[in-house]
Amino acid sequence: MNLSEGQVWLLIGALAVMAAATKAIGPALVGGRELPTWATGVIATMAPPLLAALIATAVFADERRLAVGADTAGVAVATLLLLCRVPLVVSAAAAVGVTALLRAAL
Repeated sequence: MNLSEGQVWLLIGALAVMAAATKAIGPALVGGRELPTWATGVIATMAPPLLAALIATAVFADERRLAVGADTAGVAVATLLLLCRVPLVVSAAAAVGVTALLRAAL
């Protein structure tokens, strides 16, 4: 699917408006009332699986299929380093380095 530059900007604008409308719906519906305890529990338990799903699709998705590549290896290196209590900056730098080296080699 090829979009013209004008269509891309129109799509970006439409997505920005939709995101703002989605954020406004919650306060408009709830107002100043407290959410029920079951709703706050559901909201609190939804964040980790959604984050895991976003990470999994970003790491393993290659257009319309699942694939393992250089970026997957970089995430694996960062994960292992973080599990070994290496500082975040060092883990991220190592992941970038491994990903770059693998992409250059392939």
